[in-house]
Amino acid sequence: MTEDPLPGVPDTNRSQDASGHGHEDSSDQGDEGCGCGSSCGCGGSSNASSGDVAADGGVTNVDASGSLGDVEFTEPASGESQNVDDGAPDERVNVPEGVDLDTPTYEIRSEMNDIETPDEKTWFMELDEAVIDDDRCIQCGTCVAACPSDSIGIGDDDLPELVKMCTGCSLCWDFCPRGGLRYERQWKITGGDDNVKGAGDPITEFSAKVEDSWRETSQDGGVVTSVLIHLLEADEIDGALIATESEDDPWKAESFLATTPQELIDNTGTIYNQTMALGNLGLDQWEHKLPDKDVEDLSLALVGTPCEIEGIRALQDFDWDYNSQEAGVRAIDYTIALMCTKNFNYHKLIGEQLEEKRDISPDEIGKMDVLHGNMMVYDHDGQMILEEDVEHFHDAALKGCDECADFTGFCADLTVGSVGSSDEYSSVIVRTEQGLDAWKMTREDLDYHDLEDKSAVGKLQGWDKKKAFDALKRPFDPDAPRFIEYTEHAENYGTETNPHEAKH
Repeated sequence: MTEDPLPGVPDTNRSQDASGHGHEDSSDQGDEGCGCGSSCGCGGSSNASSGDVAADGGVTNVDASGSLGDVEFTEPASGESQNVDDGAPDERVNVPEGVDLDTPTYEIRSEMNDIETPDEKTWFMELDEAVIDDDRCIQCGTCVAACPSDSIGIGDDDLPELVKMCTGCSLCWDFCPRGGLRYERQWKITGGDDNVKGAGDPITEFSAKVEDSWRETSQDGGVVTSVLIHLLEADEIDGALIATESEDDPWKAESFLATTPQELIDNTGTIYNQTMALGNLGLDQWEHKLPDKDVEDLSLALVGTPCEIEGIRALQDFDWDYNSQEAGVRAIDYTIALMCTKNFNYHKLIGEQLEEKRDISPDEIGKMDVLHGNMMVYDHDGQMILEEDVEHFHDAALKGCDECADFTGFCADLTVGSVGSSDEYSSVIVRTEQGLDAWKMTREDLDYHDLEDKSAVGKLQGWDKKKAFDALKRPFDPDAPRFIEYTEHAENYGTETNPHEAKH
C-alpha cells in the first residue's frame, strides 16, 4: 500500500529541484508548474512551466550553502493602534467551518480533575445567577463594599460586575439584602432588646421643617440637610455620603461626599434611583475632600434607602477587612434612612416612562416626588406637569424592591420622609441614641411638633410588609439565622445551585 510522505520529507519517487521540493513529471503538472503557490521558495507559479526554479538554482533568499540572503521587512506603522472597527479585538477570525474555538466554560474544571468545590464556598457567580441576572438587584452596593479582594466593581449598567478573580469567600452573597442577608434579622440584631439602636418602636417622632430660605429647593422640610449641616459645624462628622445629580445625565443619581454646608444645600431634594452608595465607600476617591487626619479618626454620615442602611449595619458588625472600602465602612457613624417603598431604574423611569411615553424631557424637570401613591413631576417654576398613580410606573421599578418590608428604615439612627406630615414638613423618626444626639443639635433651628399622623406611617408600613410577604419566596423570619445559605435560597427561588460548575 502506498502511503503519503510525512510532512517536510521529500518523496523519493519524485525528482527534486534545488529548493528541496519534489515535482511530479511535467506531464502530470500540465500548466500548473510546481503547484506550490505563491508561498513557495522554489520560484514555481501557476503560470510557470514545469521545472522552473529560482535563478540561482535554490530558494530565492537562501544561497547554495543555506545562508540567508537579503530579507525585506515591512516597517511597522508608528503612532497607530490596531484597527478594531471591523470587530472586537478579541474576536477570532477565519475559523475553519465546523471548528468550535469558544472559550471553555467553568464546567471544564470538573472534566479535567476530580477536585470538588468546598461546600462552604459561595462565589460571585452565585450572586450573579440568583440576584443580578434574575433582575432582583436593588443597587445598594453592599456586595462591592464586602469584597475583601476588590474583585467586584460597578458596570456601565450600574450593576455589580466581576472585575478580577473571585476567591469564593462568600461575603458578597452573605451581605446582599436580596441574597444571603436575612434583612429582617438585621433589624432585631441592630435594635437589641433595649430598643435604642434601631429596630421596633421609635424613641420619638416629629413633623419638622427648616425655616431658612434654602428649604425652597429641598424635597419636603429640608430636615436631612439641616441635620447634616449641624453635624458638620459641630465637627461631629467630616463629610456625608449623599446623592447628587449627574453632570452628564439629568436626573441620574450619583454618590457624592459633601464636606461643606454649601455642598449639602446645593444637593437638597430626592432623585429616584440608586447610586450603589456602599460601593463608593473607598476613601481614595474622596481623599482630596477629606481633612488631613488618620483614616481611623474620620467620621462620616450616610444618607440612603433602608436596604443600604441594613447593608452598612451588617458590614460593621464584623471585623473582617473589606480592603479598599474598609476605612469607609468603619467611618460611618451616623445613618439617615429615607422612607422608601420602591426605587427605580434610571433609564426605564426617565428615558422610557417619562421621555418616550409621556413626552417629558429630563431637562424640563425641576422636582420629582412620590406622595399619596402618586408620581408627581414639577417644572423649574414649581408647576406640576404630571400627577399619576405610581403603579403606572411599575415597569420602571427595581423588582427587588417588592421583597422589602422595611419602609421606615428600622436599622437607621434617623428616618426621614414625607408620610405622616403636611406639605412642607418632614416626618422624622428618631430610632437610636446617636440619632437623638443629632436631633438635639438640630431641633432649635427647626419648626417642629409631634408627628401629625402616626397612623399614616403605620398604614404604609403595613402595606409595604404585605407586599413583601407576597413577593418573598423564602420565609420571613426575624428569629432565623442572619445569613441564608445559597443552597437554601436556591431551593426557594429555583436558581442554579452550582452555576460556576455549569455553563455559566
